[in-house]
Amino acid sequence: MGAWGFDVFENDTACDYAAEVAEGSDLSGIEGKLDHILRIGTAYLKAPDAEEALAAADILARLQGRFGQQNAYTDGIDRWVKDVKVKPSKELVEKARRPIARILTDPSELLGLWRESEAFDSWKSCVQGLSNCL
Repeated sequence: MGAWGFDVFENDTACDYAAEVAEGSDLSGIEGKLDHILRIGTAYLKAPDAEEALAAADILARLQGRFGQQNAYTDGIDRWVKDVKVKPSKELVEKARRPIARILTDPSELLGLWRESEAFDSWKSCVQGLSNCL
């Protein structure tokens, strides 16, 4: 796991995903990522997919003015949020909650990886908090 902390953007995958989103001008990539997780259903969920879905949900929260952690890792997406001025629909925001719940349900590689770490409770609290921010 290429993570240096438990927050959403404290891993390589989420930062790379945010950079991809910031290259666009709409929410189609975000919705596509959430749809991908929902199509997986109860099958095994790989960690990179989960990390990208969490980043997508976090970006939706930022688009609603609910900025979580802000630092050098989020600078690019934070600028995009301010520049793009897109407001996510209520349906898209609701859609983002379901992948978060799925990530916290087995079989989820990311859940398993964090369970093995000392920061599991902090990570889980962060993920649950993200759902509450939407």
